Amino acid sequence: MREPMKAHTGQAVALSRDDVDTDQIIPAEFCKRLTKSGYADTLFGHWRKEPDFVLNRPEHQGASVLVAGHNFGTGSSREHAVWALRDWGFRAVIATSFGDIFLRNALKNGLLAVALPVDVVAELAELSLADPEFRISVDLQELTVTADGRSWEFEADHRARWLLLNGLDDIDVTLRKADVIAAFEERRPAWMTSITRGTFSSPDAAKLRRAS
Repeated sequence: MREPMKAHTGQAVALSRDDVDTDQIIPAEFCKRLTKSGYADTLFGHWRKEPDFVLNRPEHQGASVLVAGHNFGTGSSREHAVWALRDWGFRAVIATSFGDIFLRNALKNGLLAVALPVDVVAELAELSLADPEFRISVDLQELTVTADGRSWEFEADHRARWLLLNGLDDIDVTLRKADVIAAFEERRPAWMTSITRGTFSSPDAAKLRRAS
């Protein structure tokens, strides 16, 4: 189990660009690790070469809420994009919309991806740029974003929200039924097919292998 994600309050930084795809979030040449960590230095790897890129500015170091534009995370299905954002320290991304797969990957990997209306995102971005210490709160229990003394409601996938609030992933949910699965395996007739160590097998398949 991972740590439950109920709410987060943090310093905000605005990336005022639309259609940021996953190759821009983390270029393909940096996706060679087999782990979910170690990507912080390669987040926005090409853009970070620009000294004035917003994440390179000292005043934005420590930001944990990213205010993005329209259609953030479009493009490939690489989970590395979410891992890199998490590894850099982001716990929430606020945008007007997200790439479908990026949104699913984010919620499965403990990154709050919140869609708000265009005018609200634009105002949050403007406030973030004007004040590097500007902070935003995202409450997954109440489904609200709070900043500058105001709150806005947002929607979240019911199952993804439940998993985040309880610190679970799909494997954790399956393992909660481990006793039921074990009991089923005990009762399962020997003649039924099975998968052992990733290899499909059946009594007939075994006979064919012996005959060949």
